[in-house]
Amino acid sequence: MSSYKKIAKAAQKSHKERGQLANRRHLGLLEKKKDYKLRAKDYHSKQDELKRLRQKAFNKNPDEFYFKMINSKMEDGVHRKKKKEKVQTDTQIRMMDTQDIRYVNLKRGIEAKKIERLKSSLHMLDEARPKNKHTFFVDTAEEASNFDPAKHLNTHPALIGRTYNRPTMETLKNQRLGQHYDEDFVKEIELERRKKYKELLARIEREKELFVIAQKMQAKRDMHEKRQKVKVTDETEDKPAVYRWFTERKK
Repeated sequence: MSSYKKIAKAAQKSHKERGQLANRRHLGLLEKKKDYKLRAKDYHSKQDELKRLRQKAFNKNPDEFYFKMINSKMEDGVHRKKKKEKVQTDTQIRMMDTQDIRYVNLKRGIEAKKIERLKSSLHMLDEARPKNKHTFFVDTAEEASNFDPAKHLNTHPALIGRTYNRPTMETLKNQRLGQHYDEDFVKEIELERRKKYKELLARIEREKELFVIAQKMQAKRDMHEKRQKVKVTDETEDKPAVYRWFTERKK
C-alpha cells in the first residue's frame, strides 16, 4: 500500500507557489507561509520575554539591595565591576599567603638587630641638612692670606671638608695611616660609607614592611573571632584595617 502511494505521488503534478505580482515588485518578495511562521515565532518569543520581565519587575522588592549595585558601573551598555584601590603590595600578598605571623616577627627581629649593628658602626648624620661652616677669625689681612686650615686644625689636608671624625696628625701617625692617607683613600672610605648608609636605609624599609605585614596578619586573625565589631578605617598599603570591638559581658 505504501509503495502505491509513493508511485501515485511521483506521478502527481508539482504545484508551484505564486510569485509577487508585477505591479507589487517594489515591495519585495512575496511572503510565503514558512516565512510567516518564522516571523510569527520570533514576534511571540519577544512578547513572552517582555511579559516575563514585566512580571519580574512587578514582583521585585523595592527595598532589595546587594553590593553589586554600588560596586559596578555601566560601560558601553555593559555592567562592569569597579576596580578597587590597591591596599596591599605584591610583597605583602606573597608573604601573607605563604608565611606565618611568627616567621614574620622572627625576620623582623633579625632585621632590627642588623639595623642596630649598622647604626652603631656608622655616624648617624643627616645628609639632607646643609653642611656647617667653620669660620676662623684673624687680626690682619696678611694672616688671612697665609692662613692654613689643615695646619690650624692639625689634620691632613684631605680631611678638611669633613665635619665629623676628623683625626689629628698624631692620631693618623699612631694608626699608621698618615703615609698612605691620600685623596684616593678618602674617596674609597666615602664610597664604603655611602654603601653602608644605602644598606641601612634598605633594611629600615624592610623592617617597616615586615611590621605592616605582621599587623595585617594579626588583624586578619582577629577577624575570626565571633564578636560584634564595626570597621573604623579601611585598609591601606601602610596600615591594616581598624575595627572597634563591642564589649561583651563575660559569664
